[in-house]
Amino acid sequence: MTASAWNEILARHLHERQLVQLVLSRPVQLSAVPKVTVRPVDLGGERRYQWAFRRGPQEFHENLSTDELLERIAAQFGLKFADLHWFAADGDYTARQKPGGRVQLRRKPPTKAALPVVAHNQPRQHIVPEGVPCPFLIEIGVMSADGRVKPTMSHKFRQINRYLEFVEDILPELPSAGTIHVVDFGCGKSYLTFALHHLLTVVHARDVRIVGLDLKGDVVAHCQQIADRLGCRGLSFREGDIATCVPTGPVHLAVSLHACDTATDDALAAAIGWSCDVILAVPCCQHELMHTLPSTTLPGLTGYGLLKERFAALATDALRARYLECSGYRTQVVEFIDLEHTPKNVLLRAVKRPASSAEDDQRRREEYETLKHDLGVTAWHLDK
Repeated sequence: MTASAWNEILARHLHERQLVQLVLSRPVQLSAVPKVTVRPVDLGGERRYQWAFRRGPQEFHENLSTDELLERIAAQFGLKFADLHWFAADGDYTARQKPGGRVQLRRKPPTKAALPVVAHNQPRQHIVPEGVPCPFLIEIGVMSADGRVKPTMSHKFRQINRYLEFVEDILPELPSAGTIHVVDFGCGKSYLTFALHHLLTVVHARDVRIVGLDLKGDVVAHCQQIADRLGCRGLSFREGDIATCVPTGPVHLAVSLHACDTATDDALAAAIGWSCDVILAVPCCQHELMHTLPSTTLPGLTGYGLLKERFAALATDALRARYLECSGYRTQVVEFIDLEHTPKNVLLRAVKRPASSAEDDQRRREEYETLKHDLGVTAWHLDK
C-alpha cells in the first residue's frame, strides 16, 4: 500500500463528508499525548474538523478545514503516530505504519453510524448519553427511569463514560468478528462490567462472553440477579479468586479495576499468561514496595512517611508498566477518574505487541531490570 493510497481514500471521505470519527494512536516515541481524536463540527454553518487531544489533566481542541486536517495527518502519521483509524459511512479503516515506511491499510464493515454534526461548543457528547433512559444505569441506580442522572451519582456517570472511552480506543485491537471473550477480575458491584457489556453488545452489536470474578459470594449473586433481570446475554458472574479462574478458550480482554495490593499483579500475570490481546488495570492500594523499599533509596524523599507512600505507589506502577513492556505489551500509563474505593487515578493500558526482534526484547528486559536496581528492589511479586 503506497502512502498516497490511504491518503486518497481519506481525502475522499472528508470531501464527501462521509467521515464519522478519526483517531491517531500508538505514539512512535514516548509521548505525553497518547492519541488524537477528530470529529466533524459545524462552525458558523461551515464544516470543520475538531482536532482534540489530552495532555495530562488538560484537553486541547483546534478546528481545522479539510485541507488543514489532511496536511496535519500527513505530518503526524508515521512520524508521531504509527496507527491511523477512521470510521466512514462505507467502512472502518486502519492504516498502520510498518518497518521500512510501508503502510498497511485494512478495511472492515462499518461499525459507526453517521452521527449528526454538532455545533461547536455544544456540551460534550457521552458514549452513554444523559437524558436517554439506559436500562443498566437505571437498574444500578445511576439514572432515573426518565433518563436523568441522579445528583449523587454524577461522578459515577462520568466515571462510566470515561472508562468506556478507554475501551473504545482499544476496540480495533480486539477481534473484528466472532465472540469477544472478557474476564473482569475483582468486579465488585460491577458498574463498569455492565457498562462494558452495554458498549460491546448495544453500541457495537457484538457477541460477548464476559465473566465477572469476585471473592464475595453475596456480591456475585446480586450482580447475577441484575444481569438476569436485564437479559444480559453473555454476561455471568462467578465467585472465586484469580488463581481459580481457568479459561476454557482465548481471553481477548482482561480487566482489573480495583484489585487490592498484589492482586493487581496476580491479574496482570494471569492476563500475560493467557496472552490476552488487551489488558486494562487500575491499581488500588499498594503496600508491597512501601514495606520493601531500602532505606538507601532516595532517603531525602522516602524519609517522610507520606511521601514514601506516594513514591512507592508511583514506583510500583512504573515497575508494572515496564514488566508489561518486556512481556510483549505496548503499554501506556494514563489518567483515570478516581474510583470510589481509592484515590488512585492511574490506568495501565497494555496492547499485545507483534513479535519483535531479540535485540528489542533484550532492551526492554534491561530497562525493567535497571529500574528495579535503581529502586533497590530485589524481590518483586511479578517475578515470582
